[in-house]
Amino acid sequence: MNTKQAITFDPNSLGQKDSNIFGLPFSPEQAQMVLIPVPWEVTVSYRAGTAGGPAAIMDASKQVDLYEPLLEDAWKIGLSMLDLPEHLLLMNSLARSKAEAYILLLENGESPETSQTLKTLLNEINDACVSMNTWVKEEAQKLYKQGKFAAVVGGDHSTPLGLIQAVAEKFGDFGILHFDAHADLRDAYEGFTYSHASIMFNALKVPALKKLVQVGIRDYCQDEHDLITGSHGRIITHFDRDLKARLYSGESWKEICQMVVHQLPEQVYVSFDIDGLDPKLCPNTGTPVPGGLELEQALFMVQMLVESGKKIIAFDVNEVAPGQDDEWDANVGARLLYRLANLAAISQGLQPIV
Repeated sequence: MNTKQAITFDPNSLGQKDSNIFGLPFSPEQAQMVLIPVPWEVTVSYRAGTAGGPAAIMDASKQVDLYEPLLEDAWKIGLSMLDLPEHLLLMNSLARSKAEAYILLLENGESPETSQTLKTLLNEINDACVSMNTWVKEEAQKLYKQGKFAAVVGGDHSTPLGLIQAVAEKFGDFGILHFDAHADLRDAYEGFTYSHASIMFNALKVPALKKLVQVGIRDYCQDEHDLITGSHGRIITHFDRDLKARLYSGESWKEICQMVVHQLPEQVYVSFDIDGLDPKLCPNTGTPVPGGLELEQALFMVQMLVESGKKIIAFDVNEVAPGQDDEWDANVGARLLYRLANLAAISQGLQPIV
């Protein structure tokens, strides 16, 4: 894996259209960090668009400058993204149409318990989500067999469950550092077992997940609050209003980050829903919520996690939705993705492959 490759590349030049993510010259076979794109938004409940996230991030990434002060010659680490899975794009389109019909009937007062039409639609939608999760897990397992670091680029926030399951099988006990506006702890929201609003509820079914630490949460329901308070410390949620109150009362962000990092185990999976940020940074995301973190606030916390000596074993970036008139969300998402990848590389102690 650490054998140097003969690759000629100018990190100061314009990213070529036919290059891989961030204009880098690595194929997934050559790279040691590989991103799995998951263009999926079947269960979104408010606003669509996140299925276009991986492609939009790929396009925007060609404009990202590659210098990273924390990691010398960061481009040499070897980062690449798999091709967009065409079969998932088609499956997403078909299942999303069914979900829209299902949700409309649901809003009109019908129920899967009394309507065979709704029951059939729900089963077909849940089956499609199972297929997506299985594909993601299998892709991650293939990468692990090749000795590579795997990450997911969604899509909505239901997309990384397969990676989380693969992480548990490969690494054993771990924790999740979860940035989000939403707790994502609903049990089969709207009847969808693998809803984007249920990702952490489903992740908690993985026994190896010992601690879920959530940051920036500011939209949640009573059931989710009850699950948090009844988790006996397995779930620790730092609500956005509480974090802001501590800041306004004079506590430093560094002190808050140290507290959060201390709550995590030695192996950490970072799950980043972009709506955890202030919505001025992601106005087109599926369910924007006022409040949230600045980009540098979130990345400083991840940096402190790395500096603590704890290891990032995988990560995901989700809910980036390209706008109709601009690429702002994708620009932010691409820069977030590059920084997370570099921090993960530092955490892993990865050596340059060029």
